Formats: sequence, C-alpha cells, structure tokens
Amino acid sequence: MKLVMMARNPNLYSHKRLVEAAESRGHQIDVIDTLKVYMNITSHQPDVRYKGERLTGYDAVIPRIGASVTAYGLAVLRQFEMMGVWPLNESVAIGRSRDKLRSLQLLARAGVGLPVTAYAHSSRLSDDVIEIAGGAPVIIKLLEGTQGIGVVLGETHNSAKSVIEAFRGVNVNILVQEFIKEAGGSDIRCLVIGEKVIASMKRQGAEGDFRSNLHRGGTAAQIKITPEERSTAVRAARTLGLNVCGVDLLRSNHGPVVMEVNSSPGLEGIESATGLDIAGKTIEFLEKNAKPFRTKTRGQG
Repeated sequence: MKLVMMARNPNLYSHKRLVEAAESRGHQIDVIDTLKVYMNITSHQPDVRYKGERLTGYDAVIPRIGASVTAYGLAVLRQFEMMGVWPLNESVAIGRSRDKLRSLQLLARAGVGLPVTAYAHSSRLSDDVIEIAGGAPVIIKLLEGTQGIGVVLGETHNSAKSVIEAFRGVNVNILVQEFIKEAGGSDIRCLVIGEKVIASMKRQGAEGDFRSNLHRGGTAAQIKITPEERSTAVRAARTLGLNVCGVDLLRSNHGPVVMEVNSSPGLEGIESATGLDIAGKTIEFLEKNAKPFRTKTRGQG
C-alpha cells in the first residue's frame, strides 16, 4: 500500500515507529509537514500539493495533527477524504475530540461516565459553577489545553473563584470539573484500535502533582483494567467516531469516568509500559480497513 502521514515532526518517537511498522510490512509511507501542504479546491478534481507536486495514488492517510494546528490540519485531511483517500481517523471525529466541550456533550448524551462538569460564559456565575461541580476542590481546565497545560486545581472556593475570574478576564474559555480525589493523582490510558482496547497503562503523577501526564514527570506501568473500564473506553471511542485513540479514565467512587479522548495518542509511554507493538497493530488495522471512498463523511461536516 502507498501511505501518507501528516506530521509536523517526523522525528518524534510515535511517528518514527509508525513509519518503521509500515515499512516492515512492505508498505511505502511518505511523511509530509502538515503546514507545508496546500490545496486546489475545485469541484471535480480536488487535489493536495506538497513541494510543488500533486500528492496522488495514496491508499490511506495517517493524520498526526498537533493541537496547535488543528484547524489547518483538518482542512488538509478533509481534502484527502474528498479525493477518496481512506483516513485512519476521520476529520469529523478528530474535530469532535479536539473540542473538549463538544466531546463531553456527545459522551454525556451517550451515557458514558464523566466527571460532573460545568460551563458558563460569565465569571459572575463562578459561585454557581463551582457548586455544580461539587464544590471545592475543583479542576479548572482550558478548552484548548493539552498535556496538562492549562489545568489548575482550585483547592478552596475562593481560590477556584479567583482562577475562574482570571481566565475569563482574558477571554479564555474554561470548564470546571469535580475533583476525583480517590484517583490519587493517577489515571488510566486505554489505547483503543477498531473498538478494542489493545493496551492499557496506569499513569501516576509526580510527587505533589495532581496531573498524571508523562510530559510533566509522571510515570507509567501496565495495568489490568476491569470489564466496565474496557466498555467505557470502547464506548467513548465509538461515540466520537475514532478508529484509533487514547481514552483517559479515572477510577472514581461512582465508576470509571472519561477525562479526555486523544485522537493522536503518543506511543512511547504505552509501548514502553506494556512491551506491545502498538504501531504494528495500528498498521494492521489500516491494512484491513483502508478502501477508497470508504470515509463515512467524505470531507463533509
């Protein structure tokens, strides 16, 4: 097969592993810088161009779109979809996952377990918002934040209110969520491929940090998840329409709750923790499912 991967940095562990896995299985794979792609948007012959050449003949595209380039990355991916190239994750599904508010609303509608979450435009409603989330301590989270950046713990009502007012003062959109104290600063990353959890790891935050992100000094170890946790992760992926994703869960007193669904999950932490060939399983899924014009939305929506 002839594959193309959209990735700004080809030297990241995850990207190198996907290239290795594809090539070891006999595929050709090209890596293109998402922001250096440009498009010819026309009615009957849309195309994608890169370094002066038309990108044609691809069987599938692997979108590794960074959060900072989501809008342009999705435009490029939609163009590939319109050309009939099969996407590992569809543009509409990635867009859902990147909009934290929309993703939570979709998951809530599907009955997937979530932390109690409040959202409001006006900082004058801070007191009510904090109470909706169960009262202090609460988690205050930027809608656009990634890797633990823009996530603050409001330990008291007054400190939480001050943070909310500060964020809203600079016109930043935030969510306020209940603090799952019983999680103990840890979460579970479930790697879902094709509606199956193929790997899971427990991430523990650094000493004194309530965030468990590995980029912020957290550690990871393989963990056996419960049937309910497995079902929750699969339902979350299915609800957003993602073929491959990382679903982050917390173990709460009222069952597993989804914190976030990542449409471009990193592979280094989970491959190291589990010893599994996640990149190879990703390419295997692609081999079985990639067919021209099989995209459900074909770039629409």
